[in-house]
Amino acid sequence: MGLLQATATNIIGMVGVGPFLTIPFMVGAMGGPHILYAWAFGAVLALCDGLVYAELGAALPGSGGPYVYLREAYRPFGLGRLAAFVFIFQVMLVAPLSIAGGAVGFADYLGFYWKTMGSMQHNLVAAVLCVVVTALLYRDIASIGRLAVLMLIIVLATVGWVIVAGLFNASWSQAFDFPPEARRFDAGLVRAIGTAGLLAMYNYGGYNNVCNIGDELREPERTMPRAIVLSIVVVVALYVVMSTVVLGVVPWREAEQTRTIASVFIARTFSDPATGQAAALAMTVLILIVTASSLYAVVLGYSRIPYAAARDGQFFEVFGRLHPTKHFPHNSLLTIGAVAIPFCFFTLGQLVSWLILVQILVQFVWQCAGVILLRRYRLDIVKPFRMWLYPLPALVSLAMWIYIFVTAPLAGILFAMGFLAVAIAAYALFRTRRAAF
Repeated sequence: MGLLQATATNIIGMVGVGPFLTIPFMVGAMGGPHILYAWAFGAVLALCDGLVYAELGAALPGSGGPYVYLREAYRPFGLGRLAAFVFIFQVMLVAPLSIAGGAVGFADYLGFYWKTMGSMQHNLVAAVLCVVVTALLYRDIASIGRLAVLMLIIVLATVGWVIVAGLFNASWSQAFDFPPEARRFDAGLVRAIGTAGLLAMYNYGGYNNVCNIGDELREPERTMPRAIVLSIVVVVALYVVMSTVVLGVVPWREAEQTRTIASVFIARTFSDPATGQAAALAMTVLILIVTASSLYAVVLGYSRIPYAAARDGQFFEVFGRLHPTKHFPHNSLLTIGAVAIPFCFFTLGQLVSWLILVQILVQFVWQCAGVILLRRYRLDIVKPFRMWLYPLPALVSLAMWIYIFVTAPLAGILFAMGFLAVAIAAYALFRTRRAAF
């Protein structure tokens, strides 16, 4: 993949059904239409964290992404194998959570058509989508790159329709009708930004997708940093404008209660109700396509991580095998897709909370420190890209991740801490078994 295909893969991984589902939840968390605060908080974190990924990815561009970064950054302290194993172990949870979250969102929006859909039917739709996306990825990387560009066009067309329709119909006074508490910087506002910021980062997630396919990029030391920064800038602009025009058409108190905000929004932009309903149905189709496209990119990236670990002898050997003719890690791909299916039977709120909090505790905070350790202690590794204003982005990212974690619900924090304990125990068992053989 070149820069265009790599950036397309990132963007379609970032722009999925997320904002079309979570805008109402963000409004509820903020208590008003001032969700721009959360988008801005997330944008700063995404850019700072993106620069962490950019430096690490350019220095260590092999497939596997964070698995390689953590292994090499903590190797001088004897913790490289532990950090890498714990990351791979959490991928086996995080990947299915991420995939299932998108699939559940797909089923939620399908409810705009299928009014009589029951809960079991909803869950089965999500599970079937996981199977279909996995089947589409069962091919060589050149075909995947071309399909990613096509999906990007559909994604941008969908978001573009929302933005253009909103620009001609939005009430700016309504969109910026912030309540008094939005203008008062206090503990309540800070907590609200933290809660909504978690949702914002769920929506921005995917800017690191190209790090997982470094072996399949042309000039990865140049392509990877550019794709990361470009995708973040594009998606931040799209989300800020889109959410503003949506709340300029649908009052925030009403938006807080709907779960198909984009379809309701489009219907309101037409004076004729029949035409508005037809447009809403068309918007729903596009959102479903966008969601499937996002899952396509997510499954692609995650499927390469167990492969890279197994190839290095740090994970089960079966995941290190390539397809005999198409040369992609088929066992890893099929496993990730299959494990996502049972998670389709949980709610989107549960999936998002578990997804972000586990990654913060097991991966994100360690990478922010790892990029500094790599710069200082691994002089043997060439670093073709160096983050701007080093080490400020890494430190800012570290502080913001910790803030999101500590302001999350206690149940989610305990879930993440419990998972970390299980991961460490699994590593001890893995080392014991290897020593025995």
